[in-house]
Amino acid sequence: MSRVLVDLLFFTGRKGGMESYVREIYSRIEPGADGLEFIGLASSELAAELAAGGTGDTGWFPGEIVDSGISGENRIEWARGELFGVARFARRLGSDLIHCPANLGPAWSRVPVVLTVHDLLPFRHPEYVPGAYSRVLRTMIRLAARGARRILTVSAASQTDIVRYLRVPESRIDVVPLAGHGPAASPTPLPRLPRQLLAVGNRMPHKNFPLLLAALALVPEGARPQLVVTGSHGDDPLAPVVATLGLEPWVSLRGWLHPDELDRLYAESSLIVFPTLFEGFGLPVLEAMSRGCPVVCADIPVLHEVAGDAAVYVSPHDAAALAATIRSLLDDPAELARRSDLGRDRARTFSWATTARDTVASLQRALAER
Repeated sequence: MSRVLVDLLFFTGRKGGMESYVREIYSRIEPGADGLEFIGLASSELAAELAAGGTGDTGWFPGEIVDSGISGENRIEWARGELFGVARFARRLGSDLIHCPANLGPAWSRVPVVLTVHDLLPFRHPEYVPGAYSRVLRTMIRLAARGARRILTVSAASQTDIVRYLRVPESRIDVVPLAGHGPAASPTPLPRLPRQLLAVGNRMPHKNFPLLLAALALVPEGARPQLVVTGSHGDDPLAPVVATLGLEPWVSLRGWLHPDELDRLYAESSLIVFPTLFEGFGLPVLEAMSRGCPVVCADIPVLHEVAGDAAVYVSPHDAAALAATIRSLLDDPAELARRSDLGRDRARTFSWATTARDTVASLQRALAER
């Protein structure tokens, strides 16, 4: 039996897609399956939730959870923990392998590492990440990738970036796509609100929400749909943009939602709009399609990789084209229904069970390379 330490220092309940990734994978791995024993190294926030019996429940994890005493919300503490703490814990706990599932990992480790790199935003678009933080992230990612025995990534687009920016040969990279919810995620279909748009994501600049708001403002008031934008923390930086454009009656800015509430919005919205300028994968597109919600998204390569011919693609730089596309689709129920069916069919080609299986295969490959 080989012991795998899973680095959960980033897991605080506020990290979105990366937390979903870990939950979905490890909830599908049986304890002791494939000759692997798993130990989760928890952030202090996750450990506190566990102690309180709150939302930090880890029934999804196939092994013991250990409190690291390291905060995943304090950036400096988290960085030190990733660079130096994870490797120390791995040795102390007698681990044979470390899986770091959130872009960062040890600067150096005697215990071999499998590193998941979701995207290289600080390399591709450093202008979207605050200056000093961008430089720190680039350094930490380079160190982690240099020391990793194997690298997992979620798309061919990200693999291309890893080869280009991190100088990692393709032979050390395993591409394992993500998945969305299956058709049973919403067993009782909700009636779709005829003119409700949904947009999902944090407020980092590359999510490109100001362009979406500009597009909404171009739709005449009599035809203008309602828009729900989720994913912010604290004061929403989109609020002044909404006010400046006079869109308050049409826009609802929502914070970080419970998964059940987000699931309801996916199920009842007529359309999801995803105008992002950059993604490593684009999980909201797949989440929407798996629930039958038609998708309008940015015309960038990685989203074609995910959505195929199921989505409608628009330049992420053209507000007028986005406005025209939204209006045209909302006025064509038959096309919306066709896109919904195409999306469901496309989403069925992705499976979290496959993602978990191929992740385990990568871990075993790293162990065998000893």
